[in-house]
Amino acid sequence: MSRKTTTSTTTDPELTHKLSRRGMLGVAAGATAAALLGATAPTAAAAEQTAPGRGRPVLPPGRLGIQLYSLRDKVSTLGFAKVFAELERFGYDEVEYAGYTQGSAGPITLAQLRRLTRDHGLRGIGSHVGYYSDGNPNAYTFAQNLTKVLDDAQALGLKHIGTASGPWRYGATVDGWKRAAQDFNTYGAAAKARGMKFYQHNHAEEFSFATDKPNVRLYDVLLAETDPDLVYLEMDIYWAYAAQFRFGKRVDGTPAPFEPLDYVLKQPDRYPLFHVKDGEHDASARDGYRMADVGDGDIDYQRFISAVSKTRGGRRDHHWQAEHDNPVESFAFARKSSAHLHSLREKDC
Repeated sequence: MSRKTTTSTTTDPELTHKLSRRGMLGVAAGATAAALLGATAPTAAAAEQTAPGRGRPVLPPGRLGIQLYSLRDKVSTLGFAKVFAELERFGYDEVEYAGYTQGSAGPITLAQLRRLTRDHGLRGIGSHVGYYSDGNPNAYTFAQNLTKVLDDAQALGLKHIGTASGPWRYGATVDGWKRAAQDFNTYGAAAKARGMKFYQHNHAEEFSFATDKPNVRLYDVLLAETDPDLVYLEMDIYWAYAAQFRFGKRVDGTPAPFEPLDYVLKQPDRYPLFHVKDGEHDASARDGYRMADVGDGDIDYQRFISAVSKTRGGRRDHHWQAEHDNPVESFAFARKSSAHLHSLREKDC
């Protein structure tokens, strides 16, 4: 994995101004990125137990979740109750829904799903819903059925409701992404009115460059044009590092390196959720990685989680969701991921 810490820049003056201002706001909230890396943790975390001779656990207590898409095969054959029982046994605290049935064995209501989640010591932390659907006015998406989407999230007691769809509705131009950002601001305002946070989950392509302005990274447009009080981000760390590999150069071949962690440290309050997904280096692969179970890959989660946790409120305000798109054995993946993340310790100063 590249350890470069240079964040990409843009040649769009208006966008540069917006990003600079929001970066300053983020720094004001949590000091500079460099200071954040050396900041002490909140007093509330000081009472955590540490084994003799070992550092404090990197993973904040009560903040380990799993994206249920990773367990869709088990949910569809065994049902939520048996899956939740295993997750409780593996030491998970939270779940992020990927739909509310996932082909679950037998019908289930939202009230039943919320109760099952709670009865197994878990919290529903968020859910992925589609952004829009072409040609289907009744689609279960933010664009077509915002009220229903928010009603369901509220019925489940969720604090976050988001989409894993990219902002591609109006194309890959700067103006197209500005329009999508306004959609997101609308959904964020509606979610905020109900006490929830709207969020967007990235894949690699969000870090590509605008087709009309090839020096402008589209992710920077999303950050600049969405209201930080209304729109939040769920960084999929694996896909961000895949993007670092794929989009570390502009279309003309000039270098445009960036470090995913820098985005978070500049505006930590915008990233309440993360997907913890691992990968093994493979320069011959399109993404530069081959997806792997958490702990079997090369992404340095000790470094990443430690840095985020040292931001102001970092051990309280961020949630870490293990994920694998296609695990060989999903329960084994869930068990291994929890064991690995719980084993990480902060390095001695």
